[in-house]
Amino acid sequence: MVLFRLGRFVDLFGFLRDDEIGPPSELDQPRYNIAPTQQVAAVLNDGSGRVTGLRWGLIPAWAKDASIGAKMINARSETAFEKPSFRNALRRRRCVVPIDGYYEWHRPSDGSPAIPYYIRFADDQPHAIAGLWERWTDPASGTNMASAAILTTRANASLAEIHDRMPVFLAPEDVSRWLDPKELSNQGAADLFEPFADGLLAAHRVDRAVNRASSQGPQLIEPTEAKPPTEAIRPPIAKAGKRRGAKQDDNQGMLF
Repeated sequence: MVLFRLGRFVDLFGFLRDDEIGPPSELDQPRYNIAPTQQVAAVLNDGSGRVTGLRWGLIPAWAKDASIGAKMINARSETAFEKPSFRNALRRRRCVVPIDGYYEWHRPSDGSPAIPYYIRFADDQPHAIAGLWERWTDPASGTNMASAAILTTRANASLAEIHDRMPVFLAPEDVSRWLDPKELSNQGAADLFEPFADGLLAAHRVDRAVNRASSQGPQLIEPTEAKPPTEAIRPPIAKAGKRRGAKQDDNQGMLF
């Protein structure tokens, strides 16, 4: 994931910055390559309206240790209602995660190495994606840890050439509904899980340096000269509106 304009997200959505993420917190700095198990900025459904930090990779309350979180960076929206790891969080602990864009890896049919793409918003604004969060207590040390998973859905037509999954994006008018489980039941939330409309996202190929979680900097999101596998992944720019309609290094790759 990429987040380098947290301040713009706060301004656009009316959330508050948590005092704990003031400088020199990493959450308040430009971040061009956020990897699983690292901290992500998120707004919890605790009524505070504040942006705080969560470990990316949900650790269920019943887990014996934190290592399970590395395998739970995403939750399939189609089955999250049923999965023991996610169903309680879906009912009681929802969050939104602000991003400017994200990386996805396309696997060519000829078996050649996966190709990374940067997927961004056509309106060049930060957006919110739906997430789940949990609070876990280490049984050995008693340390508390808050963690999160990103909800995913099937890819829309224009991105399916890259990957068959994508994050669940929330329209601005749906953010408050998602954060209020009393207003939006599990089944009532299902309409929010539809793929983001075609034409609202654009993609371009980037350098394989993003495969390394240690890589940072704006050069990571710059397009390479190589052409995409098909022009279908470059959707026409449309006005933003209601949206309905190879093993990697350092724990990176195939995020959604």
